[in-house]
Amino acid sequence: MAPVSDGPLYNTSLPEAVTTYLRETNPWWAGRPGRVVPTYRRWVFRTALEKLLGGLAPVLVLRGPRQVGKTTLQEQIVRHLIEEEGVEPRRVLRVQLDELPSLRRVKALDEPILALVRWYQDHILGQSLNEAAREGRTAFLFFDEAQNLKAWAPQLKALVDHHTVRVFVTGSSSLRIASGQDSLAGRVTTLDLGPLLLREIAALRYGETIEPAGGGVRVEDLCRQDFWHEVRAYGKKHRELRDRAFQAFSEVGGYPMAQARPDAPWPEVADQLNETVVRRAIKHDLRLGERGRTRDPQLLEAVFTLACRYAGQSPGQDVFVEELRGGLGAGIRWGSIRAYLQFLEQSMLVELVEPLELRLRKKGRSAYKLCLCDHALRASWLREKVSLEPFKLQQEPAQADLAGRLAESIVGYFLANFPHLAVNHLPAAGGRPEVDFVLTIGARRIPVEVKYRRRIDADEDTRGLRAFIEKTVHNAPFGVLVTMLDEVRVRDPRIEVVPLPSLLLMR
Repeated sequence: MAPVSDGPLYNTSLPEAVTTYLRETNPWWAGRPGRVVPTYRRWVFRTALEKLLGGLAPVLVLRGPRQVGKTTLQEQIVRHLIEEEGVEPRRVLRVQLDELPSLRRVKALDEPILALVRWYQDHILGQSLNEAAREGRTAFLFFDEAQNLKAWAPQLKALVDHHTVRVFVTGSSSLRIASGQDSLAGRVTTLDLGPLLLREIAALRYGETIEPAGGGVRVEDLCRQDFWHEVRAYGKKHRELRDRAFQAFSEVGGYPMAQARPDAPWPEVADQLNETVVRRAIKHDLRLGERGRTRDPQLLEAVFTLACRYAGQSPGQDVFVEELRGGLGAGIRWGSIRAYLQFLEQSMLVELVEPLELRLRKKGRSAYKLCLCDHALRASWLREKVSLEPFKLQQEPAQADLAGRLAESIVGYFLANFPHLAVNHLPAAGGRPEVDFVLTIGARRIPVEVKYRRRIDADEDTRGLRAFIEKTVHNAPFGVLVTMLDEVRVRDPRIEVVPLPSLLLMR
């Protein structure tokens, strides 16, 4: 370590509780190990590490819902930097901002991130960030749930504009992270992380590796019909592992806590999901944001309950208003309901897929299609498990319709979170059949219909796809039918059939 500069640089004073917390949660400064973290590394680990070490932007932002592994990823990268990259421990600062004690109560700390970094330079690094960088000892700063601090983005902008440093930020509010990205324009790279991909479940549960179909899909590939044919063939080639992973996904969803402990009783897993994912967002995230805004946790819980009940559907405002007024009183208005639906989307628990014809309608009347980030949240919140596994559905035919809705929700969330892809749904209107999803890629549109059942009527179940393709204005060269089974065939050469488990191998 370089000699300490003469005297402190900033003389920043932090509450003793804060400095104690910082030292306890950065034990590598004292040569002690951090907490034991899972050894499995999610797909984003390598990408995030490369961006952090050598990316053009000094700030890396990772967004995702709670409990998908963002904190674990930061801790894994910290350990990798120290143990495998040879980074001196004192060059690494990590702060969990949603758990930092006393910080918000200190009136003098109007810029808490900058205050933390100044204290870090004085008491841990022993020199300025720029002095360290000039000696080839660039510091790495990790901030977990940064969006919970006021004006976090302008503080980071000031930091990276005047110091040579690498910063890794995580957040579970897409809106607050997105607003911060505006402030950090040109200085930030953003990655999104959702629940486990199907191939990650295969690796975590069974220790077997499967690459994404096509070796890594680009959005322009989705315009090629032969690509979808390759996805189908790839899934069938890996059918045994694909189906085992899909069965595990069907049973407990894609949250790492559920897949890492397959022996844990479902009621215990459900309680954990409810407390650490849903109620954490309701109790913690809801009270943050714009000052002075009245927020109602009871209404938000009720809205989330309806989102779970109508997963994969587009109930519209009348359904929401009627049901919520029946339970919470006549004063409930659509504007409040829509605001809470958007809050759930900002927390990345729900994807609101808008109608394709939104530009022709009043925005307030839009009927969102509701797609949950993971069907396990529905199972835990409503205490109602619905299997997606074909064999079990054959034994429990009463669940088939609901399983079909959940399959639609899964497909919607999966496609809507595909990088750089615009996804809408097309409601039925004026004799026109609905289309579950429409992918817009440049000037082309690809209709996608989900028919998750054992028997497919090759004519009736493709009516919406064919009607969409035949309308010239859509510029749709083909359509995609997402099914339950590999064996489904249709006669129309313009329609590509892809089983849901194979579709989920695209990423």
